[in-house]
Amino acid sequence: MKKMYLVACFVGLMSSLTAQTTLDELNSQKASLAAQVAGLQSQISAIDAQIAKDFPKYGWTLGAQGTIGVNLSNFSNWLTVALPESRNTTILGSFNFMANDVQEKFFWKNNLNVNLGWQKLVRNTNNPTPEESEFTQTADIFNLTSLFGYRLNSKWALSGLGAYRTNLLNNFNNPGYLDLGIGATWTPIANLVAVFHPLNYNIVFADNNNIFESSLGTKMEANYIGDVAGKVKWRSNLSAFFSYRNLNDLSNYTWTNGFSFTAFKGIGVGFEYALRINKQETLAAGATKDLQQYMILGLTYSL
Repeated sequence: MKKMYLVACFVGLMSSLTAQTTLDELNSQKASLAAQVAGLQSQISAIDAQIAKDFPKYGWTLGAQGTIGVNLSNFSNWLTVALPESRNTTILGSFNFMANDVQEKFFWKNNLNVNLGWQKLVRNTNNPTPEESEFTQTADIFNLTSLFGYRLNSKWALSGLGAYRTNLLNNFNNPGYLDLGIGATWTPIANLVAVFHPLNYNIVFADNNNIFESSLGTKMEANYIGDVAGKVKWRSNLSAFFSYRNLNDLSNYTWTNGFSFTAFKGIGVGFEYALRINKQETLAAGATKDLQQYMILGLTYSL
């Protein structure tokens, strides 16, 4: 009887050890499969990102982004500055809207950019002048572009471009610039569009026809939207017109770069910087420097 009891205990112990060994093996197999799934999911995510970068998404895409910068300063009996009793208020805003339709055989890309700014400087808050009580317009830009392309293959398309630029609030269409042209568009990746139109007419609307002239030339434009380090969105636009009539005086160039970092539900921090050369505008303003530039730093909101 005693021997049978010992045998039963031995069998029970061995069964327990065998069950534990089997459970450990199953957990090990489960962990190995989970690691394989995680690795496959990482590869799938990388492939999805590559597809989104290199191949267009068919259909309509709508988007909007805005940057608002506000500067408020007030000095009261601050004797170490040039204006010890002064108040300065600056408001700047840049707003971008896009509506793109991308199909297998054609695309239609539309962009609108509006840049507005106001400033009010009171040199002596104890005795302000009537002029200082009003805001002065410091930025006023309206840009609208529409690009249509018929695809020859996945990278090249025959295209037509219409682009209009003017002031929106002050001196509307004086000057105003309308580009109408045809040529080719190169789209090597989904986020880059490069336009080359050797047949483009730059129509200039202005009261002073002695300085502002329309002419035939080449229109080149490049748009890129991408990410820097996966967190900061970069939007860049380079637009240039090279006049066949007078390359030096009738050509113009504009390069705009915008960076935005989203922190919470579309709200973040944005920075925009632009450079522009337009000899006609320089002559009309009586300025001595051809290079124009502006900078905006502030809060952003993206849709």
